[in-house]
Amino acid sequence: MTTKVKILKDVLSFALGALLATLPLIGSAQDDEAIVEKMAKEIELLQEQIEELSRNVNKPRGPRMPIDADLAEEVQLLREDVDYLEKALTPAEKHAALDNIDFSGEFRFQAHNISTTIQAHFNGMGIQRDMINTMFYMNGNGSPPMTPDPEDYINAVNAYVAQNYSDYQYFINQLTFADLKQSVGMMPPAQQQMLFGMLMPNNFVPAYEHNNSLLYTSRLRLNMRANVGSNVAFDGRLGMYKVWGDSTGVQVFNGQPTSISWDGTTVGVPNSDVLRVERAYFTWTDIGGKPFYLSIGRRPSTGGAPLNLREDELRGGTPLGSLINYQFDGITLGWKILDESTLRFCYGVGYESQWGNGSELVTEESHLDDAWFWGFNWDVWNSDSLFVQATIAQAVDVTDGFNALASLPVDPLTGQELPPAVMRFTPSENLGDINLASIVAMFKAGSFDYFASVNYSSTDPNNVTTPFGGLLSDPFAVPEEQSGSMYYLGARYTFSNDKTKLGLEYNHGSEYWFNFAMAEDDLLGPKTSARGDVWEVYLTHRIRDNFVFKYGYIDYQYDYSGSGWLLGAPQDLTSTPILGFPTYDNASKHMLSLSARF
Repeated sequence: MTTKVKILKDVLSFALGALLATLPLIGSAQDDEAIVEKMAKEIELLQEQIEELSRNVNKPRGPRMPIDADLAEEVQLLREDVDYLEKALTPAEKHAALDNIDFSGEFRFQAHNISTTIQAHFNGMGIQRDMINTMFYMNGNGSPPMTPDPEDYINAVNAYVAQNYSDYQYFINQLTFADLKQSVGMMPPAQQQMLFGMLMPNNFVPAYEHNNSLLYTSRLRLNMRANVGSNVAFDGRLGMYKVWGDSTGVQVFNGQPTSISWDGTTVGVPNSDVLRVERAYFTWTDIGGKPFYLSIGRRPSTGGAPLNLREDELRGGTPLGSLINYQFDGITLGWKILDESTLRFCYGVGYESQWGNGSELVTEESHLDDAWFWGFNWDVWNSDSLFVQATIAQAVDVTDGFNALASLPVDPLTGQELPPAVMRFTPSENLGDINLASIVAMFKAGSFDYFASVNYSSTDPNNVTTPFGGLLSDPFAVPEEQSGSMYYLGARYTFSNDKTKLGLEYNHGSEYWFNFAMAEDDLLGPKTSARGDVWEVYLTHRIRDNFVFKYGYIDYQYDYSGSGWLLGAPQDLTSTPILGFPTYDNASKHMLSLSARF
């Protein structure tokens, strides 16, 4: 071996060893980039020297100048070593050195066919409007119209309103909900019954259908993870979810909890083409060398077990999906009892009462308390064949909604139609506390996955109501403690190709059942919130490992109104009830989707 080649060989070996020794010691991104740049320059210099040697080996030679076979062999070996060094630098080590964040994601396309029926009912907002109009009539005339015919009664009231419209506008602009409650409360029960008897026929709505033969949605999720230190990591997820042809960001309120843009549903419900932060939190593990961890930020609180089975994906959220499926900001303190068991204490804020609401403009006694919650979440056992999780939680000082954007079709106080406008919805009362508890058991046996979940809710209300109602009570009623329950069962079969899966699920909710599931991705409304029966069947097939087809069918049979709402008393849908907004009697949805996961 020539001296020059030997020197090059030694330099190359040293450079390769130095590179491989340096790269695992990841420092700042700036330092890593400098290391890689230096190594690349050294490789480039070595390549130039090898090319010079090659030219010397291959240049024309006289009969007394034969080709140096040893030199040619050494040049070839040098080429192979440089190629190896480049490969080591480019795909793996270079990625580790320069890219401190691991990215993954999913793009999902769905097509939906939706059919619903609205039960015959009386329009509660219309009744409230006519009641206020009657109050205005009585203020001017001393008594209501003297006629036994409901149609003549309404015509007389409306004619008086039209004749005195300026005074009427002043009247409703000065009216408060407290005034309305006082006026209704002063009426004897017989007079109230007589008044409602005159107003209800004018506000009867016969049963009708509402169908959407084809609705398309697109959802994009971008996941990110970064190792901050030896036992500190950051996780985040950005999301965009929209209906084709609509990026307004705000829906017209239709009586469903998913038609308001809550803080906790910005990515769980179709909204717009804006990319939003769904999750962002750090996790500090092995604190003090002990099996404890602390996690703070926008929590991974959607897509929890057992909802992940129907999407053919891993568990997506910490809390039980049947109890909490709602984005929130909070803190989790965890204790890893065993490799298979973890106990967590959770705290979160649902409504900050003195920020962004103009609270500086009103007196201190008018301020609301923050709405917050606490709870314990325990993975009792988490193994490949068995998963058992239990949750208890309490939502404290719950308000009549949370900060949100909405377009309301009618004024909830007066029942009057409103012009199309986007408004910031700000809570007006602390309604009380809500208690929640749940347990789920998920089993894997051969080709089958099974689960069963039992859920419980109860209320501890304050004696307050709003135009939308109190805690599970009507606007003019006194709130009482209520409790509800829901059970949820399901099974999934995996075919022998390990790509195709067929599932069946059923859940039933009682009259006063309530959960925080507004971010559940079902379009019609959270199925786990239904006060009635829901059946779902689905088929998933992995066309490729990360390219998934799904067909799903969901059938809702509602027994009571207000599914998913904490406001207003549930109404029996078979009794031609008075409803503030139309409520589905039954609904169904066919869905086809393709998901590309990367």
